[in-house]
Amino acid sequence: MARISTTTGEAPGAWSSLWLSTLAFTTCFAVWTIFSIIGIQIKADLGLSETQFGLLVGAPILTGSLSRVLLGVWAEQFGGRRVNLLIAVLASAATFLLAQAETYPQFLAAALGMGLAGGAFSVGVTYVSKFFGAGRQGMALGVFGAGNVGSAVTKFAAPFVMVALGWQAVAQIWAAALLVVSLAVFLLTRDDPVTAARRKSGQKAPATWLQLSPLKSLRVWRFALYYFFVFGGFVALALWLPRYLTGAYGLDIKTAGMVAAAYSIPGSLFRIFGGWLSDRVGARKVMYLTFTISVICTFILSYPPTQYEVAGLNGPIRFGLALSLPAFIGLAFLLGFAMSLGKAAVFKHIPVYYPDHIGSVGGLVGMIGGLGGFVLPIVFGLLNDLTAIGSSCFMLLFVVVSIALLWMHLAVRRMEHAHNPQLAGLPAFPELDGLNGRAAR
Repeated sequence: MARISTTTGEAPGAWSSLWLSTLAFTTCFAVWTIFSIIGIQIKADLGLSETQFGLLVGAPILTGSLSRVLLGVWAEQFGGRRVNLLIAVLASAATFLLAQAETYPQFLAAALGMGLAGGAFSVGVTYVSKFFGAGRQGMALGVFGAGNVGSAVTKFAAPFVMVALGWQAVAQIWAAALLVVSLAVFLLTRDDPVTAARRKSGQKAPATWLQLSPLKSLRVWRFALYYFFVFGGFVALALWLPRYLTGAYGLDIKTAGMVAAAYSIPGSLFRIFGGWLSDRVGARKVMYLTFTISVICTFILSYPPTQYEVAGLNGPIRFGLALSLPAFIGLAFLLGFAMSLGKAAVFKHIPVYYPDHIGSVGGLVGMIGGLGGFVLPIVFGLLNDLTAIGSSCFMLLFVVVSIALLWMHLAVRRMEHAHNPQLAGLPAFPELDGLNGRAAR
């Protein structure tokens, strides 16, 4: 195995591989969330219901989520660099074919194929993490995860392309960009140190069943619930906000796309800060901060516009409560910021607890998070159809994050009060500070 420098905490070529992988993931994410913009026009063209629209928007998220475990394992076995190129070729072909679709089933089929672009996340996490030492993995994965900003790229650029050239042109241009960028990244990067050393020595790749063995741990599923909210909720809102803003505030599609980017951008770029902060103070503290802010934001956002009538001394007094557009944008920005910290903190845990199974564990956690991005828009649509309350999407998110916060707190308290001999074999990272007398180095 290629050595990671003890002074810099990184292997040769680490930074170039990190930045180029982030570029590739940004392009994948832009394709993965393309329906947040073009889906609105397709909904109008096909006369779709809210539920049908939610299913179409979530279809790419489904494929990208379900594929993450297998793609993560493949990245461990064959190297993330090669697996990422394969994903890009298949996803770009499906995106190009989307422009030829005419019926709803055809749109769904193309959307499912495009979803492979979302599987690039578990591949990239596996690939990038192997270039960096444990003390820098949080930062590195935070930088890579900032590729979520591809969602904002789509929100900024796609409305203008769609208005000028039609939604079909958006699909064709995004498909070409994905193929070109991914091919360039493949040619300009090198295999990760572990894969390169294994190929040089002729050692066989780890068996699939060995890679999947940690998935029996309840801790992995707890991390997955965290990611269901911080990532799944982020993706769901990235897809849903343009639709929400056009309905709740009467904005046109270009303006709604710009406003939605005010949520998407901090939800992506601040992930770098979240990774750095997790390296410094510990992922657990960052998760507490994430969930606390999110509970407050989703509670306020979930409160629907309401009219009140109070019996005053001189007759009825009527007044209303409703979030103004600037207040909504501010809260969306804060929620995106909190989610970005949490996304980095969740994946900071994984190399610490499961250093030899990053692909499978990261794949499962990413899969559950991605499934959140698939399930939540559908449920948002169902809630709209059933309740006719536009803010019902935030009501659901409030429930999810409250459950995650409670489970995390109970788990932490249990670890603090119960002797766990497994802690002796874990490195002293900030996440473990305070457990059974452990102190962070």
